[in-house]
Amino acid sequence: MQLIDIGANLTHDSFDHDRDAVLQRARDAGVDRIVVTGASREHSPKALALALQHPGFLSATAGVHPHHAIEYTDECDAEMRALLAHPQVVAVGETGLDYFRDFSPRPAQRKAFERQLQIGADLSANGRGKPLFLHQRDAHADFMAVMKNFDGRLGPTVVHCFTGTRKELFDYLDQDWYVGITGWLCDERRGLHLRELVKHIPANRLMVETDAPYLLPRTVKPQPSHRRNEPMYLAHIVEELARDRDEDLEVTASATVASARAFFRLP
Repeated sequence: MQLIDIGANLTHDSFDHDRDAVLQRARDAGVDRIVVTGASREHSPKALALALQHPGFLSATAGVHPHHAIEYTDECDAEMRALLAHPQVVAVGETGLDYFRDFSPRPAQRKAFERQLQIGADLSANGRGKPLFLHQRDAHADFMAVMKNFDGRLGPTVVHCFTGTRKELFDYLDQDWYVGITGWLCDERRGLHLRELVKHIPANRLMVETDAPYLLPRTVKPQPSHRRNEPMYLAHIVEELARDRDEDLEVTASATVASARAFFRLP
């Protein structure tokens, strides 16, 4: 079984002491490709640098997460545009809105989100379009309103780390967007509703991710003492997902790989 992890924060400092071992464990667990998330002005260049060290195994995204929206200056915009010109950078983002944490003021979040969507629109207009890797938490109405302003101007879109409601899911699917499922599915406290919702995601819109080092699946036994998630646990998420969709494991795994390859235009 081969898998693609569409979102892992492998530039996080918790991986600094054993990153090569983490990558080897991922390979050993059947992870064929990892998309390294670029989520800030600091870490987007690091994501590309890491991808360049592991061609054919790692790719990168470039963007500024809403938590860091206040850092989105004209200089930052130019930096993101330069990164997104690189073929190893396969998506715009992580960008979006997060009203749960509000680490950046909401007007700053919306502005940074709009500016990154404009990059996506400009790339599409120039024939160099790249997909969108998006984040939304407790901001659905504003998120959809901002996206509506770019109707018909963007490439394929994934709402990563989906944890939302039935309405939110169907709003995304009505737009033909992709949905990323994480270990949140395995959380009996917060993710129980996802067990039913994942049945409704079309196979060609379904992708999986660890969001490492975050969201260690609570159903992994024994739980590692450090509580750090890593890409080798992707197979565990896919097993849970297949069970909830009442599918053979290989069917679910193959569907997520096909979706990821099409979305990111991976070889």
